[in-house]
Amino acid sequence: VQLQASGGGLVQAGGSLRLSCTASANIFSSSVVGWYRQPPGKQRELVALITWFGSPTYADSVKRRFTISRDNAKNTVYLQMNSLEPEDTAVYYCYVQRPSDDYWGQGTQVTVSS
Repeated sequence: VQLQASGGGLVQAGGSLRLSCTASANIFSSSVVGWYRQPPGKQRELVALITWFGSPTYADSVKRRFTISRDNAKNTVYLQMNSLEPEDTAVYYCYVQRPSDDYWGQGTQVTVSS
């Protein structure tokens, strides 16, 4: 298994969740990693990315609510999600971008109830 995500679940609006994704060392090293999500009936969309050196990029819809981070020693990327809204309901996918290949995790469901 190259990417293993965890941390999804059911939470009430205003609550928090933390997603984690651990990758194989051979694909995590020197990569850009992050999260995409696919809401019900919609296309997959970017949530956040972070470079090897820790520079983040966020979708406008999650800025100031979500924080992406990575632990290069543990080959793990995290997504701290605060102030969750029903519109954040989606399957969240871990993603690794390397110069020659992209890798996707299996997805973890996040459901936010109103």
